[in-house]
Amino acid sequence: MADASKVLHISPVIPVVTIADPQHAVQVARALVEGGVGIIELTLRTDSALESLKRIANEVPDILLGAGTILTPAQAEDAVSAGAQFLVSPGVTPSLLQHMLQLDIPVLPGVASVGEVMAVLEHGLTAMKFFPAGPAGGPEYLAAIGAPIPAVQFCPTGGISLSSAPDYLALPNVACVGGSWLTPRSAIESHDWQHIVKLAQGAAALRLE
Repeated sequence: MADASKVLHISPVIPVVTIADPQHAVQVARALVEGGVGIIELTLRTDSALESLKRIANEVPDILLGAGTILTPAQAEDAVSAGAQFLVSPGVTPSLLQHMLQLDIPVLPGVASVGEVMAVLEHGLTAMKFFPAGPAGGPEYLAAIGAPIPAVQFCPTGGISLSSAPDYLALPNVACVGGSWLTPRSAIESHDWQHIVKLAQGAAALRLE
């Protein structure tokens, strides 16, 4: 149950979303779904993030709801209580990973080195977040990892755009990418939901290229 391999095949792009005002949460999620992206990683970077999680969980059942920026066991538990269906961490420590694995939902732990990949693989997880993708080495680094460790599938996140996403998605060990460009703050604050719909449509179309 903890392996997030199926999560990585929902969409070619997992939107990494930060919402300051919970009143915007449902509209953002609905716009993504309308644009063909049925998954969201809502980051716990704001004090109101858990409230946004609850609202999406209650009102947008068509989207697979994840909680990102999990840094502590307490955050993981709170996110699951709020309705998160999978968890994403920027990195992992042995204690955090062990705790997340006990929560019985898919876990996408962040890794940035071969040693970290091997440590997570020892726990039976073959789906991982590669973060920060750009500074950590980009597509070339992931291609190099794929040769000795072909069993692992990655979701690279960090510094990826619509133009650079295809370079990652062309790799056999990349199932999807994470991106914040689908939900720009300016569009959320101006309630321009159709702009988010169009950005989601562009991201969903990457599957066809």
